[in-house]
Amino acid sequence: MFGYSRQAYYQHLKARQRQALQEDLLVQEVLRIRRTQKRLGARKLLVMMSPFMAAHDIEIGRDAFFELLRGLDLLVRRRRRSRPQTTFSGHWLHKYENLAVGFVPKAAGQLWVSDITYIHLEEGFAYLSLVTDAYSRKIVGFYLSQDLAAEGCIRALEMALASCPMQGYLIHHSDRGIQYCSQGYVRLLQERRIAISMTQSGDPLENALAERVNGVLKQELLETLYAGFPAAQLAVATAVSVYNHQRPHSSVDMLTPVEAHGRTGELKRHWKNYYATKKGKEVPLQ
Repeated sequence: MFGYSRQAYYQHLKARQRQALQEDLLVQEVLRIRRTQKRLGARKLLVMMSPFMAAHDIEIGRDAFFELLRGLDLLVRRRRRSRPQTTFSGHWLHKYENLAVGFVPKAAGQLWVSDITYIHLEEGFAYLSLVTDAYSRKIVGFYLSQDLAAEGCIRALEMALASCPMQGYLIHHSDRGIQYCSQGYVRLLQERRIAISMTQSGDPLENALAERVNGVLKQELLETLYAGFPAAQLAVATAVSVYNHQRPHSSVDMLTPVEAHGRTGELKRHWKNYYATKKGKEVPLQ
């Protein structure tokens, strides 16, 4: 049989059938995970699926897994859209120095980063205020508003303070937007004796971690458009829960933020540009 013995031929056929079955199982599991994490990258999928693969005696390398997803057009590529301005720093309110430069937290509750991003609605936008722990990448506070008033940021900060009691010196870092310089927001930080840190320019790299969290939510876990504000509220709450409890992060040794939040000491970082195809590049989002 084409140079094979009958025994070798049937062994080869059995191996091919087993491979096809394993690949089908892998794809079905990928699709199951993607129901809630629609834009989760292939590398994190592989980490999340390790228990599933062990239970089904499936062994597949990273490159082979990527090729399998690429062949089915299941790799994720970054999407870009125009966006409204969420930061207005040309105001008269006091702006604080950048205390976060060179500061490396060794545990949760030492550095929080805050930012505002937008959510597309069929008629206009909603605005999502986030407070993220820089050590664990856990979103500790969030609030979706229908406008850019400071109240949304204050509500997100209040959630963070309620869910994560302070245990020592804490820096709060943000851009110099009018919401974060507002009297109500600054007063709340000062009452808790939280050190206030702000970017010194419009360079997004000065608040890169907060920008990255925005990107993860919008590129992996949220849709590009919602029918109305209530639908967006529900979607945001679900996305934050999945982000905190299910999604492994490259910046915290492939742990989920909730898992990393209970750790101390340096956590291994895995992020890099790791795979390119002829159609485009899949970008790690931490």
